[in-house]
Amino acid sequence: MPGGLAALLDDVAVIAKLAAASVDDIGAAAGRAGVKAAGVVIDDAAVTPRYVTGFTPDRELPIIWRIAKGSLVNKLAIILPVALLLNWLLPWAITPLLMLGGAYLCYEGAEKIWHSLTHKKEDLAEQAAELNSEAHEKQMVAGAIRTDFILSAEIMAIALAELAKPDSAATLPVPVEPSVTMLGISLAVVAVAITVGVYGVVALIVKMDDVGLHMSQRPSRGAQAFGRGLVKAMPKLLAALSVIGIAAMTWVGGHIIVAGLNDLGVHEPYHIFHVMAEGAGHLIPAMQGFVTWLVTTLLDFIVGLALGAAIVVVHHMFAGHKGGAEAAH
Repeated sequence: MPGGLAALLDDVAVIAKLAAASVDDIGAAAGRAGVKAAGVVIDDAAVTPRYVTGFTPDRELPIIWRIAKGSLVNKLAIILPVALLLNWLLPWAITPLLMLGGAYLCYEGAEKIWHSLTHKKEDLAEQAAELNSEAHEKQMVAGAIRTDFILSAEIMAIALAELAKPDSAATLPVPVEPSVTMLGISLAVVAVAITVGVYGVVALIVKMDDVGLHMSQRPSRGAQAFGRGLVKAMPKLLAALSVIGIAAMTWVGGHIIVAGLNDLGVHEPYHIFHVMAEGAGHLIPAMQGFVTWLVTTLLDFIVGLALGAAIVVVHHMFAGHKGGAEAAH
C-alpha cells in the first residue's frame, strides 16, 4: 500500500509539473506571438483614433468601449474558432482569405482618399451636427469594427503561425506540436491582451486633451503651461492620426497582398521590395532599420493604393451602371 501511494503521488507530481509547464508554454507562446504581430498591432492603434475624431468628449470613451467590445467579439467568437478550424482542415485557405481582407483594406483606404479629394467640406455647424448624430455614431462604430475584423484576422493569423510551430512547447521534456487546447488558450490570451493594449492606448490618446485641461488648472506654472500646450496640440495630433489611419489601412492591405503572393509562390514583388529596402538602408547605415522599414512601407502603400483605386473604380462603375439600369426601369 505505501508503495502504491508513493507511485500515485509520483504520478500526481508529474501531472502537476506538466500542467505548470503547459501554463508556462501558454504564456511564453502568447508572448512570442504578440511580438510577431506587433507591426499590425501598431497599425491597428493608428487606425482606430480616426473613428472617434470630431465627437464630443462625453461620447469618446463610450464609442471606444463599443469598438473594443466589437473587437473582442471579432477575435474570440469569430476569428479564433474559424482560424483553428481552418488550421486543422484547410490550412492553405488562410492566406487567400487574408488577401481578400487585405484587398478590402486597400479599398477602404483608397475610397476615403477619393472621398476627401472629391467632396467639398461642409459648414462647421452642419459638420458638428452630423458628427454627433446617433446615426453617424453607429456608422463609425460599425466601420471601425469591420476594419478591426481584418486587422484582427491578420494579427491572429500571425499569432497562429507562431504558436503552431513545434517549438512552441519547448519547455516540455520532448518538444511536440502544441495541442488544439493550447493553441486556443494561447490565441485567446493574445486576443485579450492585444485588444486591451490597443484600445487602452487609443482611449489615452483621445482623452489627453482632458488631461491637459486638468493640468492647466493646477497651481504650478510649469504644469499649467504643459497642460495648455497639450490642449492646443491634441486637435492637430488627432487630425494627423486620422490621416495616418487611412494610410495605415492602405499599407497594411498592400503588405497583406504582397506577403500573401509570396506565400502562394509569387515571390517577385516581395523579393524586389526586400532588395530595394535593403539597398536603401545600406545608403544610410546610421538609420538602416528605419530606412528599410520606411521604404518597405512606402512600397506596400503604393501597392495598396493601386489595388484599392482599381477596386474603387470598378465599384463606382458597377454602382453607376446599376443606378442607371434601375432608373431606366
